[in-house]
Amino acid sequence: MSMVFCRGCAKEISTLAAACPQCGAPQAAQQSYANGPAITTGNPYIEALKNYVVFQGRATRREYWMFILINLGISIVFGVIDAMLNTNGLLYNLYSLAVFLPALAVGVRRMHDTDRSGWWILLPIVNIVFLAQDSQPGPNRFGKNRKGDN
Repeated sequence: MSMVFCRGCAKEISTLAAACPQCGAPQAAQQSYANGPAITTGNPYIEALKNYVVFQGRATRREYWMFILINLGISIVFGVIDAMLNTNGLLYNLYSLAVFLPALAVGVRRMHDTDRSGWWILLPIVNIVFLAQDSQPGPNRFGKNRKGDN
């Protein structure tokens, strides 16, 4: 995590801080990343839904796997509700259809984070290995590292 100096008291604080923890002074607007969406809410699931058509840039390992985990939980809940209402999977299928494009986009951005083409997401077994790998340090052909590694 990189550090900057507070605009109010000049203490060293995190670049992610919206306000200084010592003096409370508001800091710069959200950081924008080159060739990729900015993180604004801190919730990877919401971020993936907001950036559902953004196939450029990079997504961190945490961002991708938290999206998958939350998506899995919501899918299970819809599956249980479908079973209770005896709707033959209607709610689950509608939800799966709604999150297909955001899941594909965050998967492609995750591949970019490991410096691979987004087309690797189509290979069933090898893509899991690539999705689990750590980010490539420093910038790559898809943009800056969102973790702040150089």
